[in-house]
Amino acid sequence: MVATVHSLKPRKDPSLDAMIALASTDMNAVNAVILDRMQSDIPLIPMLAGHLIAGGGKRLRPMLTCASARLLDYPGTRHHKLAASVEFIHTATLLHDDVVDGSDMRRGSKTANIIWGNPATVLVGDFLFSRSFELMVEDGSLKVLKILSNASAVIAEGEVNQLTAQRQVDIGEDRYLDIIASKTAALFAAACRIAAVVAERDERAEDALDSYGRNLGIAFQLVDDAIDYASDAATMGKGQGDDFRDGKATLPVILAHARGSDADRQFWKDAIEGRRVSDADLAHATRLVRETGAIEDTFARARTYGQRAIDALGVFPTTTAKLAMIEAVEFAVARAY
Repeated sequence: MVATVHSLKPRKDPSLDAMIALASTDMNAVNAVILDRMQSDIPLIPMLAGHLIAGGGKRLRPMLTCASARLLDYPGTRHHKLAASVEFIHTATLLHDDVVDGSDMRRGSKTANIIWGNPATVLVGDFLFSRSFELMVEDGSLKVLKILSNASAVIAEGEVNQLTAQRQVDIGEDRYLDIIASKTAALFAAACRIAAVVAERDERAEDALDSYGRNLGIAFQLVDDAIDYASDAATMGKGQGDDFRDGKATLPVILAHARGSDADRQFWKDAIEGRRVSDADLAHATRLVRETGAIEDTFARARTYGQRAIDALGVFPTTTAKLAMIEAVEFAVARAY
């Protein structure tokens, strides 16, 4: 069969509705696993975990596992527990991230660390990591275990890399991309790849789904980092300018710093090092990333990675599942507009 080539020319108002519909039956089963496995005799654990898990997230990563399984016409149910495992890994990293970043808002609500404190939040994150590995072991596939455990290690490496890069304005685009490839894209890739393993497909299918997830994850994070300077807190689900105040040199900052005048570069150095964090400073930073074209160029890079994600699906025949996964990429990129 000749593969169909699809270009990233986002339709008007792309959404996740097609993917949500595609994965709805599977996600009902995944959600049941999540609710069951977040329980504990220690009341604080399900209370704190439930605060984030029930906090309105789209559960995109487990949804990708389910959509990939549909793409491959997998008739079984092994992917339900594995998709739940993916969500537990993601939730654990969010809990830990909020502690590291000192965040006070996520998805429009107070973060767990603000409500219950840092120690409890870290420990419940550890509990969810443990639950995720229990689910992997129950599946019984060493290959699946290797993929997801490796992704967990890579995510942790990415978080440490980001931590050591904090408050440094001149980390460069390559290191920035290394960070987001680890802390975001690795789990997207693993979530998709494991579907090919449980469906007993060949390495070509595994690699294709890995590439789809990885490039989608990078595009997703690029857009997130750009709209931190372009959208309000209601759109972001976190405080506007959080990256700026946390001293994170994301791609818009890296580009604006490189393209700015000497005075602009001094401003960015002061800002990222924590000496310019007022609302007026954020407004000035937003003007600089716009005037230097850094926002639009970040979105353009996101579109490039989005196209790579779509191209990776070229090895599969065009089906409802494939079209839903393509629209998910279009949605990820279109959030910029």
